[in-house]
Amino acid sequence: INSQMLRPIQILLIEDSPSDAHLTLRRLKTAKVLNHLHWVEDGESAMEFLHNEGEYIDAPRPDLILLDLNLPGMDGREVLHEVKLDPNLKRIPVVILTTSADEQDILRAYNLNANCYITKPVDIQQFLDIVGLIEDFWLAAVKLPPQ
Repeated sequence: INSQMLRPIQILLIEDSPSDAHLTLRRLKTAKVLNHLHWVEDGESAMEFLHNEGEYIDAPRPDLILLDLNLPGMDGREVLHEVKLDPNLKRIPVVILTTSADEQDILRAYNLNANCYITKPVDIQQFLDIVGLIEDFWLAAVKLPPQ
């Protein structure tokens, strides 16, 4: 039996916009695939979560990271860089979900080994649809690396 089917998929959302985070949470609550969404608002908290430090001492290892690039303090590019350099974290797929459609941001994200890059739509329904596509692809179709 596939162990991934026996436990919820752990998702770490790194997003400084409460409205975008709540929309993502709302959409993933209705997902066909059982998941637990953990939300942090900045890069420093994300790294603490990933390294089980501070208030995140008991945080689960994420199966998937949804990462905004434009964060206060340590930004998403730095988080991506650190995650992909870390031998214990580098296999976790990182989906960039950001407002930036800048070509340099897209290139840099892929150069830092992002697994995909999605520009957030401004329209709420389109945003929910995009999160639904992420769910269908990353939670239902893709075989995630074992923990």
